[in-house]
Amino acid sequence: MQRARAPGTHGDPGRQPGRRALLAGVGATAGLLLLGCRGEPVDVRQQAAIAAGGSRGYAGPAIELAFWTGFTGGDRGPMERLIARFNREHDNIAVRMGVTRWADFYQKLPAAVDSGRGPDVAVLHADQLATAAVHRTILPLDDVADALGLGADDFSQVLWDAGVFRGRRYGIPLDVHPLGLYYNRTVLADAGLGDTALPRSRRDYLAVLEELKGRGIQGSWVSPALFTGGLMFQSLLWQAGGELFSEDGARALFGSEAGVEALSFMLELIERGYSPRDVGQDADSIAFTNDRNAFIWNGIWMLNIYASIPGLRWGVLPVPTIGAQRAVWGNSHHLVLPRQPSSGQGRLKASVVFVDWLSRHSLEWAEAGMVPARREARESAAFRRMTEQAIFAEQIPVVRFPPAIAGIDAVRASTLDLAVNEAVLMRSAPREALRRAAREADALLSDNLRKFGGAP
Repeated sequence: MQRARAPGTHGDPGRQPGRRALLAGVGATAGLLLLGCRGEPVDVRQQAAIAAGGSRGYAGPAIELAFWTGFTGGDRGPMERLIARFNREHDNIAVRMGVTRWADFYQKLPAAVDSGRGPDVAVLHADQLATAAVHRTILPLDDVADALGLGADDFSQVLWDAGVFRGRRYGIPLDVHPLGLYYNRTVLADAGLGDTALPRSRRDYLAVLEELKGRGIQGSWVSPALFTGGLMFQSLLWQAGGELFSEDGARALFGSEAGVEALSFMLELIERGYSPRDVGQDADSIAFTNDRNAFIWNGIWMLNIYASIPGLRWGVLPVPTIGAQRAVWGNSHHLVLPRQPSSGQGRLKASVVFVDWLSRHSLEWAEAGMVPARREARESAAFRRMTEQAIFAEQIPVVRFPPAIAGIDAVRASTLDLAVNEAVLMRSAPREALRRAAREADALLSDNLRKFGGAP
């Protein structure tokens, strides 16, 4: 039975196209800002201190706050409902959400802040905090977190640390969205395989794929695109003990033997006939929804999409451990406070009231198909009843985030992502593709250090 293509199969990560323009466009402006002053502007320090006063509430005149996000898909409705509830509960604060596709959001936000027309509160991905910090687009939130009494125990150490860049906090985590292993129950059942065949290890994974192949089914389609192949590679790299970049952001490390091992495994799936060659963008997900693909490494953002497709029978597991250790790619939405013009500093206290309220209501945000960042939400009976999300949450101890390095996303997109693409399409051998991309990345990283080096 053929089904129509699932709408919006990229979900939240649709933000990726156009990221290469990040350094070329906004980065040039940021470089000029940094040349003139290596220290933190006085108004940013003052604004951070003013914002912390919002921990005691807001007693000023009625005010409307602008809240910017990239929630354009199934995550928009849950956030709109949360905002409506906040507005009902607060007589003197009204929040209005502005929505822009993630692909455009990360160029629009710094330009708006620099012109004095930015929002009061925004949502950024964890892998964008460092770049926004060196652009001075967002405020440091150490004083805010302290005033609200927030710490790692309220979230988890890995989630809490994801909001830190160069020793300062810039984000309050709202959720975490890692990869998981989706499986198609219909495909497995038609092949005579049940839940006992669900893979947890490399051996299990290859064994069930061999079983499927014997029945004429290519069971694990490998995508050459960032979503999902690039994120699969990053997970495999960490599982093999490798790293993407050095901690100081000076060198690309993905060309190591661990990187070659990770990419070679993806090629092995193709060479053994478990995946077609030349898988097109979203073709792995479309095949999954059409009962032609048994397994797909995809993000939690697909939960609501797959659940909305009539007749699709599926489940989810933690990603299998292919390498020597457990690890999985993840990202996280963080609440941030953009820098304000001097005339708007009185709004900061009201903004912190909203940030605090939204953070404490992260269980309701789980309706968007995310794992809530707050520990108390994840440990609640209500969340445990969200079966699939609770399975994703099991991976939090082994979630790995992209490194907190300014401009790193654009470097990765123009080097590593292309190497994965070339290798998966069998245009270059894994070692050759990764080593070449690492050399190119090193040159870009050197430029980054010149532009973004020093304290933010």
